[in-house]
Amino acid sequence: MAEETGPGPVQSVVRAFAILEWLAAHGGEAGVSELAEGLDLALPTTHRLMRTLSTMGYVRQLPSRRYALGPGLVGLGDRASALLATWARPTLVELEQTVQETANLAVLDGDMVVYVAQVPSRHQMRMFTEVGRRVFPHSTGVGKALLAGLPDDRVRALLGRTGLPAYTPNTLTTEAEVLAELAGIRERGYAVDEGEQEIGVRCFAIAVPGGDTPTALSVSGPSSRVTAEAESWMVPALKKAAAELAEVLTPGEPSRFVEPRGR
Repeated sequence: MAEETGPGPVQSVVRAFAILEWLAAHGGEAGVSELAEGLDLALPTTHRLMRTLSTMGYVRQLPSRRYALGPGLVGLGDRASALLATWARPTLVELEQTVQETANLAVLDGDMVVYVAQVPSRHQMRMFTEVGRRVFPHSTGVGKALLAGLPDDRVRALLGRTGLPAYTPNTLTTEAEVLAELAGIRERGYAVDEGEQEIGVRCFAIAVPGGDTPTALSVSGPSSRVTAEAESWMVPALKKAAAELAEVLTPGEPSRFVEPRGR
């Protein structure tokens, strides 16, 4: 097998990861022609890459002949989440000590938000979200912060796949409401959950800048303590924590590209 040389990224590796990322961003499954068109790759190249990824268990072929993300990614994701939680823990501990409310770290995994780390508040009455819990992004502070980092067309596609289930009377349940909320988040730089996942709970959340995986931090607690007045000092603490975590998670900016049709 000929070895690719040179100082730049290995093209076949870049393309393979681009396929996995494209699948994750488009509902988790697609046909070969759809992938080839979406990534501007030749059909034979896409076939070869999908066969390789299938052999390794990172994608699997469905009875419909379409491909879906495979079980081989689960173990990788679990280990990556554990490492992310380890790297983030000092930041979360400092954030909890500053605001004295529960500090959370979450990532966007496909169409869902997954909580990957948490430092609970020292208060007897506190918020607790199980690490590993998956939630719909439209109904949480971290989810809305993460959605705000996506273009509206991707948000619409995601909401079309997940729907907009209501958890409380405060949950946003229409696409127009969500898009308007995201516009506000982009303008002010952070998200607020006003009892949209659970009545009586308020949460401030912010996306961590940079990085390859959309990641967000939040602080949450009873609305009697996480008040509108507390916003004035909790949000700056969140922004400081997000900036510190960004330095940990993105020490450099790797090149990310798919070369068009260079067969």
